[in-house]
Amino acid sequence: MKSLYPFFALAFTAVTAFAQAPNYSREIFSDDFSGSGFGKRWGHYKSSSVIKDGVLVGITAETSDHPAVDSITFPGEKDLQVSVKFRYVSDKAKGFNVWFDDKNYKESHAGHICSVTVNPTGVNIADAKTGTFRNDLYEKKKASPSSLSAEEKEFLKKMTKSVPVKLSLNEWHTLVIQTNGDTVSVNIDHKDVGSFTSPGVAHDSKTLVSLTTNRVDVEYDDFSIKATAKK
Repeated sequence: MKSLYPFFALAFTAVTAFAQAPNYSREIFSDDFSGSGFGKRWGHYKSSSVIKDGVLVGITAETSDHPAVDSITFPGEKDLQVSVKFRYVSDKAKGFNVWFDDKNYKESHAGHICSVTVNPTGVNIADAKTGTFRNDLYEKKKASPSSLSAEEKEFLKKMTKSVPVKLSLNEWHTLVIQTNGDTVSVNIDHKDVGSFTSPGVAHDSKTLVSLTTNRVDVEYDDFSIKATAKK
């Protein structure tokens, strides 16, 4: 009989990842979308999203060259917890990103630090600061993806982690993301999906969190951003 130790060790690691997290008790922002529209703190970039029937309906215009970005800006924080309920309302939904940015940081495109991408079949966790959105790599890839060297391609592979999931359409799911030092942990529907440790995540001043809808048919509710308790 094969030893079950590796299985239980991995399970224990997943279960305890959130248990060992800091106390995210300080609320930065929350919105249950019960109002008639976006509040004053919301920012938008190439977004056609709307508030309707108590939810945020993520919409990228058909003519847009960029996914719809709906964001909240705040004074810099290192460790954050982002929680949001979401549902895919049709098979046109390709998913969404939760971005953690620092708009004062100039060494990565758009100040991107790290992100979590959630689609119906997978979750991707990325170190954007050190990886794909690092200025030199971003500009090189934008000019010509084939211009990246073999070493650069291998390096970029290490800056992201993908985990398969299966998320049903037309059902609400709850996503919780925590950054803790150099680690991002992801939980969906009260189950740990996975974590990713990478140096860029440890950036000490994250100033913006956004919901970026990849095209259409993603709805959001009960969105919150929390920081760790003041020492």
